[in-house]
Amino acid sequence: MQRSEDAINRCIDKLSDEQMWRRGADHENSIANLLLHLEGNLRQWFLHGIDGQPDIRSRDSEFALSPSSRCAEIRSRLATTLAECRKVIGSLPPARLLEVINPQPTGNWPPMTILEAICHVTGHLQLHQGQIILLTKQLTGADLDLSIPRKRGAI
Repeated sequence: MQRSEDAINRCIDKLSDEQMWRRGADHENSIANLLLHLEGNLRQWFLHGIDGQPDIRSRDSEFALSPSSRCAEIRSRLATTLAECRKVIGSLPPARLLEVINPQPTGNWPPMTILEAICHVTGHLQLHQGQIILLTKQLTGADLDLSIPRKRGAI
């Protein structure tokens, strides 16, 4: 999760609040919407589903068409949630990994083991990380050099 957070932060550092809320059309998500969505998803699946905290997620508001928060606040909330999630996962005794949970009882996902939930949410985070990287490249018109330096040009 730390590598995903680092890549997302490198993208956010390059964008204004206006760019963070920009979307090509109403059916698309802005980067700010994706950050709200990730924070809600992580909180629901890990902090509620694994740690037993109250489920306070408001999924529909994660995709609001108009800006609902300042981007600095959204970024801070995501960072805090990611830190809490790392703490919860890091403190899990191995025996709990096979415990069956139902982190999203009103959603489409069936009960699953904690290990399955960790794998699912990690993949979900990486999927949206890729969208954030692509959107940042489109918004800035620049290569972000987020991976190993590479040679460009003719081979």
